[in-house]
Amino acid sequence: MTQPETLLLEVRSLTKHFRTGRTTVQAVDGVDFTLAKGESLGLVGESGCGKSTTGQLVARLLEPTAGQVLFQGEDITHASRRRLAPVRSQIQMIFQDPYSSLNPRQTVRQIISMPMEVNNTPPSAQRSARVAELLELVGLRPEHANRFPHEFSGGQRQRIGIARALAVNPKLIVADEPVSALDVSVQAQVVNLMRNLRRELGIGFLFIAHDLAVVRNFSQRVAVMYLGGIVEVADRDSLYGNPRHPYTHALLSAVPETDPGAAARRSRERIRLVGDVPSPANPPSGCRFRTRCWKAVDLCAQEVPRLRQVAAGHAIACHFPHPAPVKAAGAAS
Repeated sequence: MTQPETLLLEVRSLTKHFRTGRTTVQAVDGVDFTLAKGESLGLVGESGCGKSTTGQLVARLLEPTAGQVLFQGEDITHASRRRLAPVRSQIQMIFQDPYSSLNPRQTVRQIISMPMEVNNTPPSAQRSARVAELLELVGLRPEHANRFPHEFSGGQRQRIGIARALAVNPKLIVADEPVSALDVSVQAQVVNLMRNLRRELGIGFLFIAHDLAVVRNFSQRVAVMYLGGIVEVADRDSLYGNPRHPYTHALLSAVPETDPGAAARRSRERIRLVGDVPSPANPPSGCRFRTRCWKAVDLCAQEVPRLRQVAAGHAIACHFPHPAPVKAAGAAS
């Protein structure tokens, strides 16, 4: 349980519905989670589950339909532009596509300086030195400040995007699929960079991704989303070592195991889910995962499972969760 004095972000029953003609798309429907100062929380799930929309709601790029977003104890859910102004600099985003998120007409210096100009910090005379400092911090050279985005590789562009996010000393960074558009060989470099920055600067990260291996490498806690809701949240070791929700089991069973010995020890059967993800415009009654779940019974169609604690720091939304493993007699605690 996150202590109040260390709490950076609290999301309560966060909801976002989009109207498209006569149809209402329930993109995010009642999401709850917390994030401590300097902590990294991974948000994972299939495409279309609502994780990117959740990130945009947290950053207040979208207006929530219902629920609350509390940042450092302040309710910013429906805050006006004027009230949000001092908060904007403390919540920054790293976008998915490093090719479209940087203005091709601006130099790197202009791109990184823009948040400083908007927030009027630091004084203009110090901004060039600050740009050089940020470029070195993300592994680039100060002379790169005079170049344009098209002169860089994808990994270098994402480093520029990270430098831009750091320009105003944020306390929270929402990283929306920050490495999915990069080559596998570059992904590890960018993830390691963000992990080092989190440790050195104490920045909290909401890390949105669909790659479970990347999330495991970066995040301290992980929340699993399905069709607009969180179905399981736990610390990294508990979730990957002891998943309790059927959907989490299915996701993890699809992760390739590079170590044959570890695969044999885990002996986790590959779970193939039947059918497609239902439409968020017409979600199933009760448990939204029930149409693809091999454990579903009548109760699952009648009652929505609430997110509840099953162990310290481990919560699931399932009527019939997988049992916790029984520790062998005499095993060390």
